[in-house]
Amino acid sequence: MRLDVVAVSVSGRAANPSMGALPAEPYRLTSEGRPFLWPTFGGIVYNVSVGDSAFGWTGDCIHPSVSIAHPDGNKNRGLNVFACVGNRATVASGAARGAQGVVTGKSGRFSDQVIVHFDDETRRKMAVDDLIVVRAEGVGLALPDHPEVAIKSIAPALFDALPKKVEDGVLKIGVVATVPPHMVGAGAGLTSEGGSLHMQSTDRAELAKHGLDALRLGDVVAIADTDSRYNHGYLRGAMSIGIVGQTDGPRAGYGPGMTVVMTAPAGQLGAFHAPETNIATLLELTA
Repeated sequence: MRLDVVAVSVSGRAANPSMGALPAEPYRLTSEGRPFLWPTFGGIVYNVSVGDSAFGWTGDCIHPSVSIAHPDGNKNRGLNVFACVGNRATVASGAARGAQGVVTGKSGRFSDQVIVHFDDETRRKMAVDDLIVVRAEGVGLALPDHPEVAIKSIAPALFDALPKKVEDGVLKIGVVATVPPHMVGAGAGLTSEGGSLHMQSTDRAELAKHGLDALRLGDVVAIADTDSRYNHGYLRGAMSIGIVGQTDGPRAGYGPGMTVVMTAPAGQLGAFHAPETNIATLLELTA
């Protein structure tokens, strides 16, 4: 237990999938210019969970399990910034009241939603607009032995559970694969305190070349030459660590989405291959 990290409540409601009136909704365009109409992020998703494949779904950036948001924009921003992957969540209204869940990711270009895992039985009982309260803990977490490593959006207990080692003063995290910088897509240039950073996935051969074609939701990955201390951006020698939180989609630049949980600018953070590193196992998430 880290006594200096503050735990505070934030809340949101199970979010209904939404569509803007313009431009050209409900249809979107694939990377090859073909219109499509598939389920997109938001809602209570009954058949996609952390641990499942991040590819192959007839959907566009699907969030596993339950997406939550606060109807007030400023309060929703507080929810998205302070909620951390690994935080515990509780259903506070409706037929599933009292059920426990775990935050598994964040999403949205402008930090729209927080993704929470609940088991199958709980999902069947839940309804859109049910209130979920998150015990938000993790913002402000720091590593005195590695002051150049910025910790973001990760609960202390999940950080402790990650496979890690220190070599020549460099903190190294066990990851399933490494995303090269030329495959970083949507989210670059935006804030790293909320929302997600996507990988490019339209070039399937390149995806397979880097061992990214078999990623699962919840996999821990490294993102090379990416500095996410303030905004996500290219910086040679930097590294970020992310958790795959959303599925692939047919749009250019919107491959699986990642929640960045730590970053460093100049070689202070590294990675090693640990192919089974997935938060479904680390957090003992049940179906």
